[in-house]
Amino acid sequence: MSHPYEALTPDLMLDAVATTGMPPDGHLLALNSYENRVMQVGIDDRAPMVAKFYRPERWSDAAIAEEHAFAITLADQEIPVIAPWQDADGRTLFTHAGFRFALFPRRGGRAPEPGDLGQLEWIGRFIGRIHVSGRARPFSARPTLDVADLGWPARATVLDSVLLPPHLRDAYADVSERLLSAVEARLAAAAATSIRVHGDCHHGNILWTDAGPHFVDLDDCRNGPAVQDLWMLLNGERSERTVQLGAMLDGYTLFHDFDPRELELIEPLRGLRMLHYSGWLARRWSDPAFPAAFPWAESEHYWSQHVEDLRQQLEAMDEPPLRLF
Repeated sequence: MSHPYEALTPDLMLDAVATTGMPPDGHLLALNSYENRVMQVGIDDRAPMVAKFYRPERWSDAAIAEEHAFAITLADQEIPVIAPWQDADGRTLFTHAGFRFALFPRRGGRAPEPGDLGQLEWIGRFIGRIHVSGRARPFSARPTLDVADLGWPARATVLDSVLLPPHLRDAYADVSERLLSAVEARLAAAAATSIRVHGDCHHGNILWTDAGPHFVDLDDCRNGPAVQDLWMLLNGERSERTVQLGAMLDGYTLFHDFDPRELELIEPLRGLRMLHYSGWLARRWSDPAFPAAFPWAESEHYWSQHVEDLRQQLEAMDEPPLRLF
């Protein structure tokens, strides 16, 4: 079966970069990305760049343009977000041989230390500043974080997938329907203010240096509640997560108000992400990069554990939300 990146050879990538006026020196290094293809590209007489080749048919040109414009706005406000490179005409999105791509400056760094309160406060300050900009106006071409976009389609994909063992289909269908219905009800009841958010703000998308954090990969930016950019940075037991949340909000609220009612959305958003992740694996399984990177997704153990995890997440949604001291 063909896949979207079948024709994206190393030579084609180098030719694509060359069309921007950046002369590649022939060196390519694949970086950790599966949804898109992301490569470090050596450039003659200057520092390497990072080339991001967008997965065909995932985003419209308008949606990618909004991603780029948001990143550039944040960078212009001296928020440490890695914004796309612009050519002399101000273009950030380029096309070659049917593939859309963008170039980004290479930035090093390491993942933040999970649970480090000082780092979390620092990160919180920048997320607060991102949200100040994010509330200025909504995205129009990018989606809103909701069950209709991230939940029900993912469930349908799994139910149609050869990955789901037949004897687990009924159990998965039942628990996933109950979970998504509960998440849908919680999101509707919360009626949280929707702003432009990073959307995928976890430790892997923050690089830490001696100068502090910088944020990468706005590929999943969308309209959503502010808490979406906070909850994935919490780790450990409930008491630990409570302290971590307090540290992050100490920094966050220096720049942006936080509605504590959004804390009720943490577990629903976690459940939605869990279900969406399995749907993402099933949807992308024809891409050879996925069986190679996620071989356990073909195992019965993964799916039986996933069904059990969804059941446990339903129970977690009935527990009291985190509370600030």
